[in-house]
Amino acid sequence: MSVEVNWRRAGVVIGLVAAGILLDQVTKAMAREFLMGAAAQPYLDGFFVLTFTENRGAFLSLGAGLSEQLRYWGLKVAPMLLLAGILLHTLLAKDVSRLQAVAFGLIIGGGISNVYDRIAYNKVVDFMLMGIGGLKTGVFNFADVFIMAGLGIMLLGLFRRPVGQ
Repeated sequence: MSVEVNWRRAGVVIGLVAAGILLDQVTKAMAREFLMGAAAQPYLDGFFVLTFTENRGAFLSLGAGLSEQLRYWGLKVAPMLLLAGILLHTLLAKDVSRLQAVAFGLIIGGGISNVYDRIAYNKVVDFMLMGIGGLKTGVFNFADVFIMAGLGIMLLGLFRRPVGQ
């Protein structure tokens, strides 16, 4: 069986993965330096807030209360295996569209950056919050933005009609 890599697609995906990791890690380092121990900093009449927090779980701190062993398998090993599988599929499958490649690149970049933090620090730095009135997001980081943007692109792709139909 012969495996062919679409190098144009690989360049896009690897570029997005690298950009996601770099942007996320740089902004987390800045958050550690400038926001740790500081009061929350609201902007745009409180719609956007910079505030430092460390999350031992996943999205919205899910899993933070699990045992060390369950967090290891559920928040480090399983996500890395899933991300590796998505990366291999994206690079090697013939039927991956450009839109899907962009979406997967964003998801993989954000995912790797957050898993790296869980492996290196046993927690993830979150520092952005948005909301209007009582309706607020959880505190998040740029890796989360990349992941959600990728999921949004995938969702939009589900509603696109194939050309000619």
